[in-house]
Formats: sequence, structure tokens, C-alpha cells
Amino acid sequence: MKKKNGKIIVLICFVIIAALIAVIIFLLRKPEEPPKRNVVVTEDNAEEIAERMAEEGYTEPGYYTVNMSTEWNFAKGDAISTDARVDNVAGNTNPVYFDVFLEGKEEESIYSSPVIPVGSFLENIALDKSLEAGTYDCVMVYHLVDEEQKTISTLRVTLQIVVKS
Repeated sequence: MKKKNGKIIVLICFVIIAALIAVIIFLLRKPEEPPKRNVVVTEDNAEEIAERMAEEGYTEPGYYTVNMSTEWNFAKGDAISTDARVDNVAGNTNPVYFDVFLEGKEEESIYSSPVIPVGSFLENIALDKSLEAGTYDCVMVYHLVDEEQKTISTLRVTLQIVVKS
């Protein structure tokens, strides 16, 4: 009987030690961060997002630091803009291209860019679709691409286009 009780006590000690180890591992485990989602950058939150990105100081692969003019002016709907510029800053890790859509009409782009390599920029932009005079709220969808130009993530940014005549 004493031999049987000894085995039960050893078994109970083993279970208690295993449970303690499991609890310690669980407590020491780094909590998982919630998945990051694309954020639409607007005039209202641009400074906050820029500060957050500057604090991070490093652009994680698959993420993108935006550096662009947020208002593009055109003398005419088919003219080249003198102030439209989009940079793919040297701190980024991926080439990028983008499409511009009129807000609420994302089935047809009004401009599709070429791929912009890291450290390069695009300027002297002319729209693919001529617009009448007016001010247009737009959405720019960036596509971060790998070496084979396959999209690995996207980023949405608001943009305003002004056509003078």
C-alpha cells in the first residue's frame, strides 16, 4: 500500500510541476499584436500618422512611408501638373505603383502610375482621363510590390485634384 501511495504522490508532484511550467511559459509569452490594417490618411490625421511613423524610424517590409503632394493642380484636364509629386523614399523597402480614383468611383482609375523604385520619385503627372474644370476628391491606392512586381500590400490615401479650366 505504501508503494502505491508513493507512486500517486510522485504522479501528483509531476502534474503540479508540469502545470507550473505551463503557467510560467504562458505568462512569459509576448502578447500578440493585433493585425495592422490599412489606414486612409487625410488632412485631419496626416500629422499624427507622420509622427507615429517618424517615431518608429524604420519602415517594416510590406509597409510604406508616404511622401507626396496631397493637392494636384492642372491648368486643363489634359495638362501636366506642375505640383504633383510622389516619392518612394530611400527608407522604404519596396517599389510601388499607384492608381488614382474619383472618390466613390473606384471601378475606373483616372491615373495609373508606372512602378517607382525605392529612392525615386514621379512628377510631371498627366491624368489618363481628362477631367472638366473643378475640384475632385480622390483616393490613391498604393501597391507595394516585390521583385516580381506582385502586390504584397496596399495603402489608401486621400488626394484632391484641381482642374482650373
